[in-house]
Amino acid sequence: METKKKILIVEDEKTIAEILLYNIKAAGFDAEARHDGKSGLDEALTGKYDLVLLDLMLPVMDGFEVCEKLREKLDTPIIMLTARDTEQDKIKGLDTGADDYMTKPFSINELMSRVRANIRRYSNETVMRKITDTTIVVGDVVIDCENYLVKKGDKTLELSKKEYDLLAHLSKNLGKIYSREELMSDVWGYENFYGDLRTIDVTIARLRQKIDGDGAGESLIKTKRGMGYFIAPPEK
Repeated sequence: METKKKILIVEDEKTIAEILLYNIKAAGFDAEARHDGKSGLDEALTGKYDLVLLDLMLPVMDGFEVCEKLREKLDTPIIMLTARDTEQDKIKGLDTGADDYMTKPFSINELMSRVRANIRRYSNETVMRKITDTTIVVGDVVIDCENYLVKKGDKTLELSKKEYDLLAHLSKNLGKIYSREELMSDVWGYENFYGDLRTIDVTIARLRQKIDGDGAGESLIKTKRGMGYFIAPPEK
């Protein structure tokens, strides 16, 4: 019998936490809840969870700090939950290592769809990590797929998990143009996505900034107007 996947909810509003616990368990998962950042971090660091639902505004330690500290130890999928919908908050959440970001109020059906997609994708990546020993070179950018590292020249780039995933996906498929919907499916794992596609644009913008620096030269990641994003094959 397959062991149930386990989800940690870190949410200080107990009514919301109870609603999430009820729906997550009804969907066939195990779940636990913590109501402040410090206890949530301590519980997440036990490593027994397959995904963390993390509220942004928490007592003791906010969600950004929890996410950052958790990422130093584990690559467990993290979905941030928040009532704040500014682009700056979304950028900061993704930069600290969150895999996704949902704004309250949200649909339980959409949340569960994202939960399943992140757990499924993480499980697949864990298998692939065991069998993959590949290096991708695009220009002066080197992607170490075994160790999840990216270098430009002698400099190691500090990428979030999703920035790495997006860069690796485009680099493995040089010349192929991907729409935002396709990237949501291929990189985020959302087969039926009905949320905010700006997540793609924000992640691309941050990735370009980290790779291209001041942007004086031509960007590695290119845009085909009206179609999507791609990385061109190196010129022969």
